[in-house]
Amino acid sequence: MNKMSIRDVDVKGKRCLVRVDFNVPMKDGVITDETRINGALPTIKYLIEHGAKVILCSHMGKPHNVLDAKIKLNKKEKAAVEALPAEEQEKATAEYIEKAKKDLKKLTLKPVAERLSEKLGQPVTFATDVVGESAEKAVANIKDGEVVLLENTRFYAGEEKRDEEFCKKLASYCDIYVNDAFGTAHRSHATTAAIVEYGFVKTAVCGFLIEKELSVMADALEHPVRPFVAILGGAKVADKLKVISNLLEKCDTLIIGGGMSYTFLKAKGYEVGTSLVDDEQIGYCKDMMKKAEELGKKLLLPVDATITKDFPNPIDAPIDVTVVDIDKIPADYMALDIGTKTAALYAEEVKNAKTVIWNGPMGVFENPILAKGTASVAKALAETSATTIIGGGDSAAAVTSLGYADKMTHISTGGGASLELFEGKKLPGIECLNDKK
Repeated sequence: MNKMSIRDVDVKGKRCLVRVDFNVPMKDGVITDETRINGALPTIKYLIEHGAKVILCSHMGKPHNVLDAKIKLNKKEKAAVEALPAEEQEKATAEYIEKAKKDLKKLTLKPVAERLSEKLGQPVTFATDVVGESAEKAVANIKDGEVVLLENTRFYAGEEKRDEEFCKKLASYCDIYVNDAFGTAHRSHATTAAIVEYGFVKTAVCGFLIEKELSVMADALEHPVRPFVAILGGAKVADKLKVISNLLEKCDTLIIGGGMSYTFLKAKGYEVGTSLVDDEQIGYCKDMMKKAEELGKKLLLPVDATITKDFPNPIDAPIDVTVVDIDKIPADYMALDIGTKTAALYAEEVKNAKTVIWNGPMGVFENPILAKGTASVAKALAETSATTIIGGGDSAAAVTSLGYADKMTHISTGGGASLELFEGKKLPGIECLNDKK
């Protein structure tokens, strides 16, 4: 993790291509959550204050179509057109293409440029493309301390395909590449890694956001103050196979909650009714419980559960629930949250910890009736004196919505990247950066 940051290079007068994560939620062209923009501000402000020419790039969403290719109908649209009478097909095709163009406009970064201008107190030039005439002109005219934001990088097929020509063109814009998008550091795309891996940019460093993510999370994983407690939740065991195995080797206690816990409980011999179970991972769960025993680690599973007959539809609909001991789940009921005894057990373990990391909810937290387990874990983390690290995703959303965000030591900006870090994986967006000398 010993990577160079913007502090380690002279940026004055240099063109810095900064990969940020401006994949912000939008509604009717209005940004509804500015967390990711705020996370990038320290790096952007530092570069401005030190006289750099700042060229920002980011993706936004997952566009079905791209700007550098002819807009095509997807399989579903094509089938719908072909089912129509011949004389209606041309008109229907045109309507689908028009819709695709409108969908692309919804994913423009222009509103981000406008909001960023307000936050920085200076104009941010918005380029309406990434490797076209608008971007070239903006970069050619940029002066020290000025900022340009390029259009959505995923409007170009070359972004996800790691196209060499696309990378080469982007590299021509800069003297220094800066990655400050931890949320996409696990992606090996053009602007997250390939531009450096191909050798088109020689000076590649991280910004303050990635620097913080690495220093806090990597340090917790490699040099934790003990007792070290790891909490994993979420729906599927299969999503966290390597995470479970890797964390068992590093932590003192591994707490399992969420849908994935019922596969472990079934592996232990419990009847779990119609609860979510991944039968293919029963053997893996047995292996992990054996591994914990052999390593002398505690592996905690729910001792009671909040159960109901039917999954709520819609997900936040009112439902009738009851709490039963884990060996009392009826055959026609499903467990959708941990119970009160389990919440107390997990809270006590957190209370005695010195380092805690958490990724994944304890139940179907989108439903207020089934969010009590997740809320109890969040409250326990808020009240402990331990170092508390939230591994992004649903856990980050939960502590934020419950008002505990300011009580956490660190909330990661990248759920997927955090998980891969917890797995012990190397992240392409980090690996490609220059090592400190």
